Amino acid sequence: MSAGGRLPLSLAVPAIATAALVTLPLAYLVVRALGGGPEAWAVLARPGTAAVLGRTILLVASVALVATAVGVAMAFLVTRTDLPGRRWWTVAAALPLVVPSYVAALALIAAFGPGSPLAGAVDSLPGVEGAPDVFGYPGALLALTASTYPYVFLLTAAALRRVDPAVEEAARSLGRSAFDTFRSVTLPLVRPSVLAGALLAALYTLSDFGVVSLMRHDVLTRVIFTQYRTLFDRTPAAVLGLVLVALTVLILVLEARARGGARPAGPPSGRPATIHALGRWRLPALAFCAVVVGLGLVAPVVVLVGWAAFGGARVDGAALLEPAVTSLGLGLGAAVLAVLAALPLALLAVRSPRGLTRALERVAYTGNALPGVVVALGLVFFAVRYAVPLYQTVPLLVFAYLVRFLPQALGGAHSALLSVGSRLEEAARGLGRGPAGAFAAVSLPLLLPGLAASAALVFLSTVKELPATLLLRPTGLDTLATEVWTETSTAAYAEAAIPALALIVLCAPVILALLGAPERRLEPGRPGAAPARRLVEQA
Repeated sequence: MSAGGRLPLSLAVPAIATAALVTLPLAYLVVRALGGGPEAWAVLARPGTAAVLGRTILLVASVALVATAVGVAMAFLVTRTDLPGRRWWTVAAALPLVVPSYVAALALIAAFGPGSPLAGAVDSLPGVEGAPDVFGYPGALLALTASTYPYVFLLTAAALRRVDPAVEEAARSLGRSAFDTFRSVTLPLVRPSVLAGALLAALYTLSDFGVVSLMRHDVLTRVIFTQYRTLFDRTPAAVLGLVLVALTVLILVLEARARGGARPAGPPSGRPATIHALGRWRLPALAFCAVVVGLGLVAPVVVLVGWAAFGGARVDGAALLEPAVTSLGLGLGAAVLAVLAALPLALLAVRSPRGLTRALERVAYTGNALPGVVVALGLVFFAVRYAVPLYQTVPLLVFAYLVRFLPQALGGAHSALLSVGSRLEEAARGLGRGPAGAFAAVSLPLLLPGLAASAALVFLSTVKELPATLLLRPTGLDTLATEVWTETSTAAYAEAAIPALALIVLCAPVILALLGAPERRLEPGRPGAAPARRLVEQA
């Protein structure tokens, strides 16, 4: 498959079908907006709309930049240094993905908000008029950064494990320091993965509703949700939803330009990377990791445990079993479906880059920019009119997850394909294997670490998703996320803490397995590396 050849139907048909299906919520917005006439578009001329748009852009850009810096630093520390407890820090740094972002926001408010012990301690200091306000932009930035940096961390760490150590060793032999080698040699090789993680962080921030609502920070998602809930005419909200889509397109264009002429780093050699001694930087590195994990994981867990312990909550294992099993099943189903749907799109975009394939890939990102409530209402709109048997069924709910989280699978698949390249697959075809056989025997085993990381992202996002689940779930179907929402909506925080903690317990083993799998697959003698070595020997 090349840029100038014909697109294989086996990839083009599923890619086009996937791109068309995930645009259904976007079609709903267009139908709503166009049906409202000129009056609907008057919302764009309102004085407050420009301010809301500016706050949205500032928050998205800030979270993407800070999350990228934190995620890359954490990935470097756990893959390239002798940081004590690297394996533990690897799992701990990924675990904030299982904490719903609104729970992270609640933890910040409980720790630093008015009436908290920390706020009282700051107020008592001489010369201090009051503790900094945790609400608004600062609180939203901190909570969303803590919730999104793992996207960058997971994809960057997976890419760093695929980099051939010989490239770094050559740079070190020329007298460069470990930091200079990472900055000038390693970082350009993993740039596609870093940018994919930054893209996911930006899109997550663009579509988040829980954090900005708790922090009372008016951005587009909060305004749209308010429009849907308080106004009979939802057309203005549809127009603002289209503004979100326009911002998504802008982010995708900027990400593509930043990626520039990134080239595949080649398949991994199977040799472990050189581990650099931190020396006098060990304590600062440990302090950095402690702060990051403390804000993203420890603080929310401590708050949840405190609510459960001091609020008199009763743990009912039997009552938690059904929503836990439901969450697990939905998460695994959405993860598998998203990876299978993303692979044809990524293959076409990487192996046959042209206007059509790039457009299909970018179209697939639109769903992640829409609030979950908009995606759900769009699917309800089409289900009620054209597919009534699907209304309030598990397949429609899983499809909503696909629309929301396909970009997470697509970003990981795209960066993994760039890193693996196509040289070994072409060698296999030269030895007589067909396209499918060469891909399955050579490229697929090398792609598994990146695809596993992508599946982990989709799984973790699915089990904590709330708005679409509330609107599309079958009657009587509960997940751990809906259990948390049901209790917090009545201010029963002690009872809400139990299913929230169960979310973390449910996902921790999954993260441990997924984070351990890439390292094992790339070890010499493992199945993932053997096909590549055999083909090199045959060639």
